[in-house]
Amino acid sequence: DTVMAAQMTDAHRRFLQVLMSKGITEASEARKLHHHCCETDKVYYAHDKLDDFISTINRHLQPLFMQIRKGMSEEDGRAYYAVVNLAETEVTKMASDYTEIELELFRKTMDLIILSENGFASSTDILNLADKLKTKKMKKKEAERVLKVFVEDKWLSEKNGEYTLHTRCIIEMEQYILSNYQDVARKCNICHSLTVQSQVCESCGIGMHLPCVRKYFKAQTEPRCPQCNEYWSCDIP
Repeated sequence: DTVMAAQMTDAHRRFLQVLMSKGITEASEARKLHHHCCETDKVYYAHDKLDDFISTINRHLQPLFMQIRKGMSEEDGRAYYAVVNLAETEVTKMASDYTEIELELFRKTMDLIILSENGFASSTDILNLADKLKTKKMKKKEAERVLKVFVEDKWLSEKNGEYTLHTRCIIEMEQYILSNYQDVARKCNICHSLTVQSQVCESCGIGMHLPCVRKYFKAQTEPRCPQCNEYWSCDIP
């Protein structure tokens, strides 16, 4: 039976195809998709076996240096799945889809976001970069169009003229970001994955995702840092 479970079926292939075409899928959608694929291809289905189902796909993706990874939305803490290319963890993965100048704008935007206090970069700051690009200068109109494309392609998210990294981007590029921004990139003290939009302890400097902050301090009358035990001075979201 275990041998059977490890086989890739049409249901697994269908699931992978849909996930790849979407780039990223929320966990509740992935659960529905799991059910749909198993039903369509008449493959044994159990509602609590999604992780096993994905592990089977991942074993078969290993030689291709790809993997389905689970991550969390920094906004609301919901879980997401994305297909990650392990061979090209960097921005090189994007090179086939964008021009050199567009990629430079993306890298510069990523710099702004990761080096910022709160994990956001304003459109004004990003557009000011556009005419300082090394590849060649980019007009503001063009830069606005490119930013729109990055949002549509789920590399960036935009809220009221502020940009941050999309959940898909964080899942795909976590290793790249942690190694390229060693001094500034933070891992969340609670869930230990990369945190871009974070609250930071004023005493010891650890960072936490906003959803992790919410969860961690829910039961506490007086919020204290999990690392240094000093009073947590940020507003609990």
